[in-house]
Amino acid sequence: MRIAALAAGGVGGYFGARLAQAGHDVFFIARGAHLAAMRKDGLKIESVHGDLRLPKVNVTDKPAEIGPVDIVLFAVKLWDTEKAAETANPLLSANTRVITLQNGVDSYERIAPIVGAAHAIPGTTYVFTVIERPGVIKQSSKVQSIVCGRIDGKPDAILLKFAEAGNAAGIAVTISDNIQLERWKKFVFLAANSGATALTRATTGEVLTDPDMTRMFMAIMRETAAVGRATGVPIEAGFEDERLAYAQKNLVSNMRASMANDLNSGNRLELDWLAGTISRLGKELNVPTPVNDTIYAALKPFRMGRR
Repeated sequence: MRIAALAAGGVGGYFGARLAQAGHDVFFIARGAHLAAMRKDGLKIESVHGDLRLPKVNVTDKPAEIGPVDIVLFAVKLWDTEKAAETANPLLSANTRVITLQNGVDSYERIAPIVGAAHAIPGTTYVFTVIERPGVIKQSSKVQSIVCGRIDGKPDAILLKFAEAGNAAGIAVTISDNIQLERWKKFVFLAANSGATALTRATTGEVLTDPDMTRMFMAIMRETAAVGRATGVPIEAGFEDERLAYAQKNLVSNMRASMANDLNSGNRLELDWLAGTISRLGKELNVPTPVNDTIYAALKPFRMGRR
């Protein structure tokens, strides 16, 4: 398949590298020092699954140089969503699928009016990666999966072909007929991990082994799940407890959410689309979200980067 990683950050770059290793035509879209390093030395993955080096990659900062592809792995920071979606137009053909692999819970709704509802595919991913340095992506956990599906739940032959390609490359790709539920389930945990690790500056392991911080983590999940249920998403009772047990058993103890890493680096935060979205929807739906309100207020001064 012809696949474009827009952009080649921790998520897009990692999955793109695995698919390129498996023999697919992958085109990486990057900028700045990361682009320069990839042009000079290729792309390196430092992974718990084994390191990988692609000495020569197709990388550019101009999507128009690539032309139409089968799949766009849409994995930009949330504040770049609309702008990046506009740059994706040269990548589109009648059969292109643009799979959103971002944080948050509204990426599909934001890109569909730009790339077209026929092209936009809501998705979610479970992978813990970061650009360690320009040209190098580090993966710190064995988890590497993608869940995606049409918003109407109908079968899609192109997505099925992508799932086959991904699974052959070692990526667990699942096609869901209820992607809205899958997105909210991911969002429940994501909101807790991002909010707790950013607010406390602690690792996930430290949060989940301290009783007080664990109670805060659970409160964030319960608030987020309550908001999701109020929107009509059927998140099953007890899901939050199951997620906590899974995290305490399986997550790498020294990891932090990407928003916590951005905060530590003085970068812009995705706060408005994480705790900010829960806080806003809670007010609209009359669902109390006091912990998320507090996280949003406490981190708001840093949301545009280092002060």
